[in-house]
Parts: sequence; C-alpha cells; structure tokens
Amino acid sequence: MSHATPQLIKELRERTGAPLGKCKEALEHSQGKVELSIEYLRKTGIASAVKKESRTTKEGSILAYETKEAVALVEMNAETDFVVNNEKFAAFQQEVVKEACESKVDSLEALLAKKCKGDSSKTIDEGRKELISVLGENINISRVLVVLKKPNTSIGVYSHMKGKILCLVEIAGGSGEEALAREVAMHIAAEAPDYLKPEEVPLEVQEKEAEIARSAVASNKPAEVINKIVEGKVKAFYDQVCLLQQKFVKDNTMTVGNFVAERGKAVNKPLQVVRFIRWRVGA
Repeated sequence: MSHATPQLIKELRERTGAPLGKCKEALEHSQGKVELSIEYLRKTGIASAVKKESRTTKEGSILAYETKEAVALVEMNAETDFVVNNEKFAAFQQEVVKEACESKVDSLEALLAKKCKGDSSKTIDEGRKELISVLGENINISRVLVVLKKPNTSIGVYSHMKGKILCLVEIAGGSGEEALAREVAMHIAAEAPDYLKPEEVPLEVQEKEAEIARSAVASNKPAEVINKIVEGKVKAFYDQVCLLQQKFVKDNTMTVGNFVAERGKAVNKPLQVVRFIRWRVGA
C-alpha cells in the first residue's frame, strides 16, 4: 500500500511548493508522515527552493531557438550573473526555449505547464523549482514569445551582450533574406527604436511632442512659421524613434528604410520590414 495518497501529496505540495513527484517520493520515504516528509525535502534541498522564490531576479539571459516553422524567444532570470552563466542554467533554458518553439506555445502559463523532455514526470515549472534547489538562487522564466514563419518572409535574430539584449526582425517580400534581417536586428540592438514607422506612433505621443515643440518656439512668430518649426521638430523626433527613419548604424548616409529598399532593388524583391522585437533583460 502506498503511503503517498493524493490528499497527502496535495497537502505536502501546498506546504512546501515542491514538485508532485518529489512530494510523493518524500511521503513514501517517510511512510506518509507529513512533518518527516518536509524534513526530508529540506535535507534534499527541494523545500528550500520555495523560500528562494521570493528573492528578486535582476540578472538573466534571453535565448532564441528556430525551426522551419517558428522562432521562439525565452527570457530566464536569476539573482546573479554567476548562476546565469552556469552550464545547468544554460542547459535548462535551452530545453525550455526548444520546447516553446516546437510546441508553439501561446503563453507563459502554457509553457510552464509543459512536460520536461528529459523527464516527463515533471512540468517545466517543476523543473525550474528543482534547478533553484540545485543552484541555490531564485530562478524565473519571465516571458516567452513564439513567432510563426510566414510564406515569402525572412526572419533574422541577433543576440547582443551574451543574451542581455536580443532582437528579431521580420522582413516581408522574399524568402532567403535572413542575413539582411539580422543586419537590421544588429542596428536595433544598438539604436533601440520604439516604433517601426511614424504611422505606428500613438496619437497621444505625437500630440505631446508637438506640444513640447510648440512651447519652445517664440510666440511672436507668425502662425505659419510656428507650424513649420513644430512640424520639423516632430519629424526629427520620428527620425530618432522610428526604425525605418533612423540612420543606419553601419552607413549613416542612408536610413534603415533605404538600406532595406536598396537590397530589394538588388534582388528584385519588394522587401520591407514589417515587424521588429527588441528584448532587454529585465525590461
């Protein structure tokens, strides 16, 4: 007869936060005695993971994984870079992002509930808790995104500062332009645009910039002159925050939009950037 009844497993899990499999193991070892099971989990380092989960995780890395059908991004965090650079942390993150990509998850909750490939008796979230007990720091999977590949498009990914910044660019109008997309992603890592183009800037942001520009102009000037100055200042703002209007970091004689268009002419394809993502650890 098993000492690990469903009711005892549930109680032990609620009290310790340990994975179900570990709760069952502890109950069997302690012949169904909950307090002894808690002691067993503490000795094996599992229960201590619960307390560590309240600690702040400011460090981390962002990892990408790609298949023929999708690209996945996963950010995983820890308390220190020492743990982030640990091979066990890296291996677990690789397993997580691969699972996210292959199963095309649509939320963080769905990802955490997936079974670990190496051990189907536990979920990814349970695997995360076990890693906490092994490495001695709080560890979180903070976000996931899966980008599905579309026909006649190219996706490029660029990782900067060992995964502290990761950028993804999607270019429509032709396949086989991953190198171009990666060039644009490298630019994004350096210049951190907020929007793709002026049309995507929210109206309230446009109005605020116009108001700031107008307040800086002498009020005794003719209205048409003031309007022209404000228009110029708002355009300069767009040139700073909109990707396609930024000066290309590798050649400031052209904008990013021009750079992509020139490549399109060279290969006779209507290439255009339709999406970009810039993730920075903790932001």
